[in-house]
Amino acid sequence: MSKIACVMTSLFEDVEYTQPVDALSKEGHEVTTIEWEAGKEITGKQGQTKVTVDSSIDEVKPEDFDALLIPGGFSPDQLRADDKFVKFAKHFMDEKKPVFAICHGPQLLITAKSLEGRSATGFKSIAVDMEYAGVQFKDEEVVVCGNQLVTSRQPEDIPAFNQEASKLLK
Repeated sequence: MSKIACVMTSLFEDVEYTQPVDALSKEGHEVTTIEWEAGKEITGKQGQTKVTVDSSIDEVKPEDFDALLIPGGFSPDQLRADDKFVKFAKHFMDEKKPVFAICHGPQLLITAKSLEGRSATGFKSIAVDMEYAGVQFKDEEVVVCGNQLVTSRQPEDIPAFNQEASKLLK
């Protein structure tokens, strides 16, 4: 099964982490949470989910993973300020490995300059940012581009997001 890197920090959208990770784990995939500090406890923006970070961004290489998950919330905006996370995400896009980004998750991919010419979706408030990044923005519950990139808009879209992510990993 696949090894999936999940990049996030505090203020991630709780269900955009828990539901995809639960679905992927049930299928036998291994999800590793990555932040600045291994062992640190981070909290979702709803305060419902606490996650202990598995690995520091300094301890991992993108080559060691098969796919990337980017939950939404305020987390992606914080991560994109750090070149380490930007380069990490860019690797997956450049190498055409599966990338799953929901809600504000595409912000990290915008900063990595990895979305130009692709079809994708995201939370309504980042639609213009995505268009400026060269994305063909679609207001749909899930958009799959190039058999690599799966994006969704919001928590209500998670079932479709999980289904398409699962298909890509088969």
